[in-house]
Amino acid sequence: METRVSELDPLEDNRALYREAAEVLAGGGLVAIPTETVYGLGGDAFNAEAVAQIFAVKERPSFDPLICHLSGANQLRDIAVVPAELQGLVDRLAEEFWPGPLTMVLPKAPCVPDIVTSGLPTVACRVTAHEAMRGVARALGHPIAAPSANRFGHISPTCAGAVLKELGGRIPLLLDGGACSEGLESTIVQPLTDEKGRPAVRVLRDGPVTREKLRRICRILKPERRSEGDARPTAPGQLTSHYAPGKPLVLHDPKTPFEPREGVSYGLISYQGDSLLAAQEGWAEVMPLSPGSGRLAEAAVRLFAVMRAMDENPAVQVIVAETLPETGLGVAMMDRLRRAAAEKA
Repeated sequence: METRVSELDPLEDNRALYREAAEVLAGGGLVAIPTETVYGLGGDAFNAEAVAQIFAVKERPSFDPLICHLSGANQLRDIAVVPAELQGLVDRLAEEFWPGPLTMVLPKAPCVPDIVTSGLPTVACRVTAHEAMRGVARALGHPIAAPSANRFGHISPTCAGAVLKELGGRIPLLLDGGACSEGLESTIVQPLTDEKGRPAVRVLRDGPVTREKLRRICRILKPERRSEGDARPTAPGQLTSHYAPGKPLVLHDPKTPFEPREGVSYGLISYQGDSLLAAQEGWAEVMPLSPGSGRLAEAAVRLFAVMRAMDENPAVQVIVAETLPETGLGVAMMDRLRRAAAEKA
């Protein structure tokens, strides 16, 4: 199969391309579509066979649920059943963060195939800020199931070129919308009630909508206690080993020297590029996430692209990544780095 690439023009009306992509989806095919966070691999959320193709193309385990992308908040009623006691909170979160990088996990409607939710009674719902995904969902007429457009466990793609490297020849169509503006997958929350019956959320995955922003809207519940050995995800992106390059990745404190193994070449992912660790001699390459300025927002946008560049550098055998400040976006970035550094099962 040859993957056709259609370039979106930010200065033109792209509705014809959205309709073309929707026709592919309506026919049971898959399309890679940009969002503001990462590129998604889209299939018709109401077509179980198309969704099965997503799992097959990504080589994704069937127990890992998918996010459904909506054209707008009005499509939420098509796939979710919001309890009356949570309606006010869901409306407030949607008003504040949609369109945007927030996913809500809610009780699923009966029409949603079990394969989309991996058999869970809940469905992950999102309205992206990127017009392409919303436009294609609008042209299709219902939600699009779309995890990141890469092979399972690999680094999430933040540009069309990365999608082609991951899935070229496996899908019929890619909409090229340029580089993603956020660079980290969406924050995932589950609206619930606390022990006193008050609306609150549980954060299932950290992302661009930080906990500080969520606290302005509602309380945040503590993580749910899970029984030992229960590795089944309750939302996308929760597996221990994920977002990983093909090469080993280790985390290291930027204030302490690194002791390399003899005969191994190392590349360093540095926060600003001016740390004690970055000044150490012997690196095959040093790539800063936010050169000199130390801005977490810039670092977040560059994280996956820098990880991919290190992974593709033949001079690097092992990737070392500096630990980051765990405030704001740093929480989500460290989550991704820890998963990238985890041993693959």
